[in-house]
Amino acid sequence: MPRETDAAKANRLKSIIAGLKKTYPGARCELNFSNPLQLLIATILSAQCTDKRVNLVTAELFGKHRSATDYAKAGLTELEQDIKSTGFFRNKAKSIKACCQAIIEKHGGQVPRTMEELVALGGVGRKTANVVLGNAFDMNAGVVVDTHVTRLSQRLGLTKEKTPEKIEQMLMKLVPRKQWTMFSHWLIWHGRRRCFARNPECPTCEIKAFCPRIGVPSSERNK
Repeated sequence: MPRETDAAKANRLKSIIAGLKKTYPGARCELNFSNPLQLLIATILSAQCTDKRVNLVTAELFGKHRSATDYAKAGLTELEQDIKSTGFFRNKAKSIKACCQAIIEKHGGQVPRTMEELVALGGVGRKTANVVLGNAFDMNAGVVVDTHVTRLSQRLGLTKEKTPEKIEQMLMKLVPRKQWTMFSHWLIWHGRRRCFARNPECPTCEIKAFCPRIGVPSSERNK
C-alpha cells in the first residue's frame, strides 16, 4: 500500500466508521451483565474464552454471587469449579477474589470509575478497564484492543503497531473520542461476522472500498 497521508487516512477512517455503523446498528458488548461488577467479572472470565461460553457460566455464577463480598468470601476451590469451563480457571479465580477484596477494602464494595483505580485491582488491565468504563459507565477512557481489533486495525491499514498498548494509543489518536467504545464494538462485530482471520468475505464486505486488505492473499480477495 502506498504511503498514506494523515489527512487521507482520517478521511478513509470516516468512511470506514460510517460503513460499520450502518452495517451494525445494534453493535454492543456481547457479554451479558446487569451491573458494573457483573461486567468486570465477565470480562476477566473472557480472557482466552468465547463470550458465548462466558455467558453460559455467568448465568449461574451471577445468581450465586451477587456482591464483591460474595466473591471475596467464596472458597477458592468452589469458585474454580464454578468457572472451570472458561479455561485458565485457577488464575481467573485468584484474580476475581483479589479484585473483589480490593473493591471491598478500597472502594466500599463498589466498582471504581477511573482507569487508574481499575488497573490497580488484581487481574485487571487496560483492556478490562476499558470494557467496564465504556459499557458499564458510558465513559470513553480508551479503546478496547482484543484479537479482532488488533487484526482488523492492521488489515485496514490503520496501524502497523503489534502490541495492544501501542495499537490503542494509535487508535485513540485516529478515532474521535466519543466513538472509542463503539469503534471497538464495530470492529469486533465485523471480525466475528465478516472479516475472519482466514477466508475473510472480501467480495461482500460492506467496507471493502476503504480497505487495503493488508495481509490478505490476493486469492482470498476475489472469491
